[in-house]
Amino acid sequence: MTILRHELKRNRTSCLIWTGAIGALLIICILLFPEMKGQMAGVGEMFSSMGAFTTAFGMDRLNFGTLTGYYAIECGNVLGLGGAFFASLTGAGMLAKEESGRTAEFLLTHPVSRRRIAAEKLLALGVLIVLLNLAVYGLAVGSMLVIAEPVPWKEVSLMHASYFLMQLELGALCFGLSAFLRKGSAGIGLGTAFLMYFLNLIANITESAKFLKYITPFGYCDGADVVSSGRIDGTMLAVGAGIAAAAILAAFLQYERKDIH
Repeated sequence: MTILRHELKRNRTSCLIWTGAIGALLIICILLFPEMKGQMAGVGEMFSSMGAFTTAFGMDRLNFGTLTGYYAIECGNVLGLGGAFFASLTGAGMLAKEESGRTAEFLLTHPVSRRRIAAEKLLALGVLIVLLNLAVYGLAVGSMLVIAEPVPWKEVSLMHASYFLMQLELGALCFGLSAFLRKGSAGIGLGTAFLMYFLNLIANITESAKFLKYITPFGYCDGADVVSSGRIDGTMLAVGAGIAAAAILAAFLQYERKDIH
């Protein structure tokens, strides 16, 4: 498991920075809730009359005056985008960086198969995503306990679980893309995360584009949907799992036959 340990060490700083940034923003948002709680009703009424903007972010289905509704909107976007960027950037660089960083020759001269290299890198990606989510979940719940608000355990846990699964899917998708890249993986990672996020916004706004929710992993981690239904959509999750599996299979097949410079 030498490659796994090396990848964890190699991405340690990035993981700590993203975890710190996401966690800090969540803590700030949660600590501000008691002061803003009395104003949330007015804010909710204002947002409810903003048409497509309200629908895009699901604010027509949530009560801003409750910690659950506030967390789903304010903190959900922070965790959703921040986690998506981290997973996409890390996944997109896993296989491509060996060529762009000119370390492929050193790595591939060792008595380790390409299949094992890809497997350990994929495992490292999963471990990094797990560590980030565990830390962020702990910081979020701890902040709620500090402000002495009843913790909506079910809703918060479901939201964090859905964001975790979304990150795994995006990480797997970008891992698959990384097998076809030689350089420029950061742009692909950020672009993929942005694209998936805006596809979900379009699906929320336009009824005829609802099918896009089955394409983007943001479809099953939409805070308004998760809170209002009390569950993660199983059909969307199954489609996402299929996409992730296809991307991982493509990564292994491509990496084994790839002419690495």
